[in-house]
Amino acid sequence: MLIVSAPSGSGKSTIVNWLMQEHPELKLYFSISCTSRAPRGTEQNGVEYFFLTPEEFRTKIKNDEFLEYEEVYENRFYGTLKEQVERQREAGQNVVFDVDVKGGVNIKKYYGDEALSLFIQPPSVQELRHRLEGRGTDTPEAIEQRLAKAEYELTFAPQFDQIIINDDLEMAKNETLMAVEVFLKKEITRN
Repeated sequence: MLIVSAPSGSGKSTIVNWLMQEHPELKLYFSISCTSRAPRGTEQNGVEYFFLTPEEFRTKIKNDEFLEYEEVYENRFYGTLKEQVERQREAGQNVVFDVDVKGGVNIKKYYGDEALSLFIQPPSVQELRHRLEGRGTDTPEAIEQRLAKAEYELTFAPQFDQIIINDDLEMAKNETLMAVEVFLKKEITRN
């Protein structure tokens, strides 16, 4: 299992998508999370997410069915079901978790050495500001909120197996690939 976390704008999704598209031999597949929000556009239940009502979500929380979950807004939950991850693993998939830092730390605690946790870090908060402003998708207020959150998230980096500093995207991609390949070789010899 591969856990990848990062502050917004660090390049995490770019790196993970590159790994999955360019290296099919790694057999990487996203974990399918649950959410209590309604499907958007062409999203389908069991493909992008499992769509649950807030009540169904709370019941699963009570029954300890989640590896990690978060209530992002009131009655707006996101989480990863233990059972879904086990189904994917039984199917021979190497499961990728593209999650926030708290979720990443929780999943790593649950799976221990069976999971590799990577923290994708921007070279600096100033560079992160530059990237977020360059996107042109956020208001100045939203950028300030993301930067404040990023500073908090950066404090979690030491809890991950490896920190990959993304100041050069090609180098960060290759460093991530090498980390995953080394981890998967260890897993094969251990099993």
